[in-house]
Order: sequence, then structure tokens, then C-alpha cells
Amino acid sequence: MAHVLIVDDEVNIRRVLAAMLKRDGYEVTAAADGEQALAVMARTPVEVVVTDLVMPRLDGLALLRRVAVDYPDVPVIVITAHGTVDSAVAALKAGAFDYITKPFEHEELKKVIAKATRAHEFERQNVHAEGEKPPLVGQSQAMRQVYEVIGKVADSPSTVLITGESGTGKELVAQALHRGSSRRDKPLIKVNCAAIPKDLVESELFGYERGAFTGAVGSKPGRFELADGGTLFLDEIGEVPLEMQVKLLRALQESEFERVGGVKTIRVDVRLITATNRDLKALIAEERFREDLYYRLNVVPIALPPLRDRREDIPLLVQHFIEKYDRRLGKKVERLDDEAMQVLVHYSWPGNIRELENLVERSVLFADGPAISEAQLPDSLRERAPGPQAPIAAVGPLGAIAAPSGASMKEIVRQAQAELERELITRALEETGGNVTRAAKRLQISRKSLQIKMKELGLRGTEDREE
Repeated sequence: MAHVLIVDDEVNIRRVLAAMLKRDGYEVTAAADGEQALAVMARTPVEVVVTDLVMPRLDGLALLRRVAVDYPDVPVIVITAHGTVDSAVAALKAGAFDYITKPFEHEELKKVIAKATRAHEFERQNVHAEGEKPPLVGQSQAMRQVYEVIGKVADSPSTVLITGESGTGKELVAQALHRGSSRRDKPLIKVNCAAIPKDLVESELFGYERGAFTGAVGSKPGRFELADGGTLFLDEIGEVPLEMQVKLLRALQESEFERVGGVKTIRVDVRLITATNRDLKALIAEERFREDLYYRLNVVPIALPPLRDRREDIPLLVQHFIEKYDRRLGKKVERLDDEAMQVLVHYSWPGNIRELENLVERSVLFADGPAISEAQLPDSLRERAPGPQAPIAAVGPLGAIAAPSGASMKEIVRQAQAELERELITRALEETGGNVTRAAKRLQISRKSLQIKMKELGLRGTEDREE
């Protein structure tokens, strides 16, 4: 079971909570305030933090902010006697996973901690930090198109549907949309629909009234209420149960809803942003997603390209992550050497930017000098990707590139990359009879990306034929 850290200045509360959780099989450590909690976390792995808000020395909100930066994958649950919507918004804006109010029942706390544990495991598996978020990085044509759309729609009330493979940065786009809007000073409430049990989705989104179900000892606002005046980001929208999609559609169309077990209609002003790595049209065909909801969500579509389709951004991303983890880990790493960069540029990156960030963090951690060499990279990066066809082997080693005298490392790497891309594309076109669509599949990039590269390199193919 998970290791839970309880933080409360009242010794009786700590004892009661510890006894409850230990009976449920959790490993429990207690701390009297935020400073003690951080000391515990510095020496012991913790999966979930349960903290009071009002404490001496370092209070609950200050602890939340520290955990969000130093331990971004650890969910924090706030327990407070001050259960107003304002305090809930403040806690959630500071990074709280959820909150419950005193007095509470054992079952309510048990459910919230179980949900937090699942979320922690989900985040760890996806190598994803919820606290410190890097800015959007990249100057490729595909990313410039994304920036253009963000600039045009950020300050509009229209709903946005962000699509893309896992790890492409969908949440970063949602944050950029919020920061670029007039709602930037209001809350940005984030919900990962994949981390919520299906029977709790309604109460999570719309809240509940006292007595609505066993364990509901008090009323609680949902995420729509907490986001009033601001932005609600629903990640993995394709995981919302079909029976809940009707209520979600009504909330979007009418800007109103009722809490679970309630009769009062609540009106809110919320800008909705959703994201998914699923094919929603395929889910519609399978009758697992409502077509009317899809069109209501897809007012402004933003499609994020996979990293393999924006390889020219890899050096920028690598340098960004080196600087980030150099500071965090107290190292003195400056760069990747030329050979290492070439390996990264031509790897397929099935895990996209998350995988790249994870690799750079590990490489910085184990680096013993200012540069990360090819020998320090995992062997798996040089293995052939699985598929019906073996990928084309990279040719044109860096040493074969005739660099101008006095050229910088960036110029040499750029020239080496261009020559390697030319060789790979030329070979793919030769092996597919010049068919651009088949060559793109062979190279595992999009047809549009290949056409752009061919234009840049002055290469020509034949007209595509239907397979």
C-alpha cells in the first residue's frame, strides 16, 4: 500500500488519522507542521500528503507550493474546517489534488486517498510532473502553426479540443491558452478524467449535496463551480462515461447544472478546454462517445504533432531540459555532444516529449562532465523500432560532413542533420518508386512533414498512387 504523510498541528487529529489509515493497510508518517513534513519527504518516499491548512511555522498553502515544485508527482489532499469555495479554490490553485472538510467520515477520506494513490501511480507511469511545467518549446513549422492558433483563440470563450499522442504537451497548450486570456487571474482547474473512477465522475465535476450518498456528510462544490470565472481543463475527455456525457453537454450549452443530490440550479461562467489522445470519431462509431458532445467540444481544434514529426525541435528541447535538470540536480552539464545529438534526432520517440525529458534527466543525473556523450545514452535508442518494415539505417556519419573552417557546433550539427535527412529521404523515395505517401510511412513521419522536408532539400517525388 501507499505511504501517506499526515500533516496537522493537532496531535489528536494525527493519531486518529494514522489509526484509520493503518487499519486500511497504508504506511503512515505524521508531522506537526509543514517544515517537519518537508524534512520527512527529504528522507522518505511519500505517495500522498494529507495536510491541514492552518498550522504554525509553515502552513498548508505554503507546503502545497513547495511540494508542487520539489515533488510534483505527489498529490496533496487538504483537510480544513474552513470549507468554503474560496478556500477550496486557493488550495486547488496552489496545487492541491483535492480537499475535504472537518468533520469528515472515514469512508470519505478513504475514497479520496485511494483516488490520489491511483493518480500518483498514473503520473509516475507516464513520467509526468504536475507541478513545475516547462514552456512550449520549438520553432518547427508544425509548432509555429500551434502558436498561431493559440494567439488567435486564447482570449475567446470558445471551447478548445487539443488532440495528440500521449506526451506531446497537451496540458502545456491548455496552460498557454489560460495565460493568454483575460481569465488568467482566475483559477485554472485541471481534471484528469482517466484518473477518476467512473462512479465518481459526476460528483467530481458537478459536486454533491449533504446526504447525496453514503459518506457525503457535507456539501461540496465540483470542478465546474471551482473554475467559475476561469478555465476548466478536462484531460483525457474520451474517458468520460457515456451516461455522464449528457449532463456535461447540458452544462456546456446552458452554463448550468445541479449538484448530485441537489435541486438548486447553479450557473457558472467557465471556459472549457479538453484534451485527448484517443480517436474520438472512432469512439463515436463505436457508440462510446456522443457525436453532439464532440461537435460542441471541437469548436477550435488544436492538433499537436508527435516529436518524430518535429525533429528539428529536438536540439532546443534537449537544451531546455538540460538547463532545467542541471539546476534541479546541482550538476554542471552544458550540452550533448554531436554524436549523442544525432542519435536523439533520429530516434522515433514513441513516448514523445515526456520520454525525451525523462532521458535528459537521467543523462544529466549520471553525467560526469560538461557534455553527455553517445556512450552514456541507453542502447535502446540505437535499436531498430518494431514494425512491419525495418526502418532505414542512418548513414552519413558526422565525421564525413565537410564543415566550414571555424564553424560552430550548432552549424556543424545542422549541416550533418540536413545531409542525413537528405540521404534518408532519397533512399526512401528510391525504395518506394518516388511515392511520397509510402515514403512517409517508411520514414515513420507524416506525409505533410515529408513534403516540407523535400521542398527544403530540393527533392522531388512522383504523384501518389492509391494503395
